[in-house]
Amino acid sequence: KWHIHKSKSSNHTPHFSKFVNVPKTRRTFCKKCKKHQPHKVTQYKKGKDSLYAQGKRRYDRKQSGYGGQTKPIFRKKAKTTKKIVLRLECVEPNCRSKRMLAIKRCKHFELGGDKKRKGQVIQF
Repeated sequence: KWHIHKSKSSNHTPHFSKFVNVPKTRRTFCKKCKKHQPHKVTQYKKGKDSLYAQGKRRYDRKQSGYGGQTKPIFRKKAKTTKKIVLRLECVEPNCRSKRMLAIKRCKHFELGGDKKRKGQVIQF
């Protein structure tokens, strides 16, 4: 009466691609200009941690003095890849507005690499 659906493939395929090549410019909508404009694409990088953030101040206060390490140090890293975040900057001189765009996980990310051509001989 009840059918148990079994998947056809036993091996699990991960939800990320191996190679991602993104062009250095992209025509997309700019919220400030309210129209499609060319955008300069760069990869988002994390800023330097502030010494004066509340958590850092609290941590430093707790660490000071006797008693060794007071908080657990994270060691069980689960992921092998990071989600790629693109930083889009409008090229309009009096706009220059920036926004972030997250894309999927990938092992290898390239910005403005050579395009793949169909049916061409690979030269080394």
